Amino acid sequence: MRVKAAMQSLIRTIGKTKELDPAAEKLSGWVDAATRSPAVKNALSGAWLGHQVHPMLTDLPIGAWGAAAVLDLTGADPAASRRLVGLGILASAPTAAAGASDWSATIGSAKRVGLVHAAANATASALQITSWLLRRRGHHGAGKALSLLGLGLTLGSSYLGGHLSFVRGTGVNHTAFQPTVRRWIDVGADADLAEGARTRVMAGDVPVLLVRINARLHAISAVCTHAGGPLDEGELGADGCVTCPWHGSRFRIDDGAVRRGPASVPQPRWEAKVEDGRILLRSA
Repeated sequence: MRVKAAMQSLIRTIGKTKELDPAAEKLSGWVDAATRSPAVKNALSGAWLGHQVHPMLTDLPIGAWGAAAVLDLTGADPAASRRLVGLGILASAPTAAAGASDWSATIGSAKRVGLVHAAANATASALQITSWLLRRRGHHGAGKALSLLGLGLTLGSSYLGGHLSFVRGTGVNHTAFQPTVRRWIDVGADADLAEGARTRVMAGDVPVLLVRINARLHAISAVCTHAGGPLDEGELGADGCVTCPWHGSRFRIDDGAVRRGPASVPQPRWEAKVEDGRILLRSA
């Protein structure tokens, strides 16, 4: 219980430390510039996968470094331990890149905690790199010590990452708990929605973005899956995609597919029809 209380107190302190903001904003700007290309952003955000890439990739360096520690503690082949340390170092690069891409879209206390999480992981990687170099030169004792220290720092940093994901809900699909609407629901008069117009309507308790393009009705959930942004306030492009005003995620209006991250989950799509001059919606 004392460890739990201490960690939670630490996280609260980090979250309130506004002195971290200048460094966070500067680094975030560099990340945004590096991920400006939709192809790069989509690759790192997990738009191609259907969920974020970073949590999945973290298993690779942690697993490799953890296995190396087991071999070190049991006196196994030093060469095998060195290879595992090297594997973890190689895996940490794409893991960090994906994490940085996700982190750049956070704000406030989450951004501050994420910055410390990233700094701790960078320090742990530096320790593992130093360990690998020492092992290669035959200094196995010092290499083992640095690897264990780096692994401990990584595990501590993982607590911060878990807090962001499971307590703060960073990266969680913000439409995951929207109810499925099986029956047709009247959301307004057909005559009120002009060609090229968009509006936010309520299908029961669910906000929906309704658009008319080329005389056809298109409807997707109005809450951005990435961070809950209001898609009805976003820009609707000539390519039939709507851009979230908060973090720039782009979705196809006809099927909700992600065209650009940081979103990785498609928008829920709604069926639309007109009966007796009224627009009706239900979950697709």
